[in-house]
Amino acid sequence: MATKSRSKSPDPVKMSFEQATEELDRIIERIESDEIGLQESLSQRKRGDELINRCRLILDQAEQELKTISAKTEKKSQG
Repeated sequence: MATKSRSKSPDPVKMSFEQATEELDRIIERIESDEIGLQESLSQRKRGDELINRCRLILDQAEQELKTISAKTEKKSQG
């Protein structure tokens, strides 16, 4: 099981939700297909955790924005 050389992965902090989930899908696919060895699997797991944290942050921010918009809409409809 040879590991494929990869170019430097982008910083998750700079990734969009879609970019992060696409990379997560690729990581899962590589690990499940036994395409990579144990050490690379562990490294990819760490990368996956970073990507998951990025996705959670983006989702939390979106949820907060929706709550803010909803609250403003409620105030307008009541007033």
